[in-house]
Amino acid sequence: MKLSLQILSSIALCVVILSAGATAQDSLSAAARVYRIVLTDNTVVIGSITSEDAKMIHFRTISGVEISIPKSTIKKRILAAGGVVRGEFWHSDPNSTRMLFAPTARPLKQGQGYFSAYQIFFPFVAVGVTDFLSLAGGVSLIPGASSQILYFAPKITPVNTGKFTLAGGMLYLSVPEEIEDAGIVYGVSSYGTENSSFTFGMGWGFSGGDFSNDPVLMFGAETRTSNSVKFITENWIIPHSEVSFLSGGLRFFGESLAADFALILPVGDSLDGFPFFPWLGFAYNFGVNR
Repeated sequence: MKLSLQILSSIALCVVILSAGATAQDSLSAAARVYRIVLTDNTVVIGSITSEDAKMIHFRTISGVEISIPKSTIKKRILAAGGVVRGEFWHSDPNSTRMLFAPTARPLKQGQGYFSAYQIFFPFVAVGVTDFLSLAGGVSLIPGASSQILYFAPKITPVNTGKFTLAGGMLYLSVPEEIEDAGIVYGVSSYGTENSSFTFGMGWGFSGGDFSNDPVLMFGAETRTSNSVKFITENWIIPHSEVSFLSGGLRFFGESLAADFALILPVGDSLDGFPFFPWLGFAYNFGVNR
């Protein structure tokens, strides 16, 4: 009964987070093929190309202004990642392959990647090897520790239909000469877009050569309310444990940099004082469209 209530609480929190941004998401246009054009004087215009010939590009800006641009004045023409909301261009969340800590099922594209740090002391680097395979890893930087934690996290996304993605991967942990190697093997699915989606995951922990019989469950949701802010919730249900974890927080992001701040609530544990503990993470993403 207690586990069922924890699962229902997680799902309810996900629904609340998704509902919070429903109004903004209804305004999101398909906005196919939005371009960012950088001129030789570093002026930037964003919109769609209506036509072009050998010398000129005929362009409609997001505000509806029709202009003709000589190709000789163009320094860069880039297909922009994002869409149009109420006449304003919203760039993509550059860190959409992760929630607060857990991965979504969305893949990194080949050549894309990020450098991130969680709780300051746990840096992480990830790179898209192909459009469906990424490799990630890092080493902890805990001050005064006699040994640091090494971690490695491959991920593969064999199913990607646009709105529905399905992935599998592993987080492998090692503390040399201290404890047995451990980690988790997981499967995760995401439905929706990077602006509003639901993510569900199951993971089987292991230590040495032994795997757990029952999976850890993860329910998550994210919804975007502005060009640079997203609500995220990530919730963990641990089998045969008195404690599970609910969380909610904000992601602030630009074209390449994302920063997360959340509060995590242990459920089922009696804590004195402030019931939450904070979560902090940031990521610098490279290889994204500019």
